[in-house]
Amino acid sequence: MFGPKISTVFRSRWNALFWSAGVLLTAYCSVPSADDSDQGGQPAKTQQHVNPWAKTAK
Repeated sequence: MFGPKISTVFRSRWNALFWSAGVLLTAYCSVPSADDSDQGGQPAKTQQHVNPWAKTAK
């Protein structure tokens, strides 16, 4: 696959630390930030959360 083999990553402690730092940085950069829709201290319009997996009552 992509990247180094796991056996070469954990051959040294420093390689393992750099590899894990890269994984954490990738995870940090790929998560979107929350919407900052507060305008002048006014609370944003709240929307009721709807569970898409919930069964509807008939």
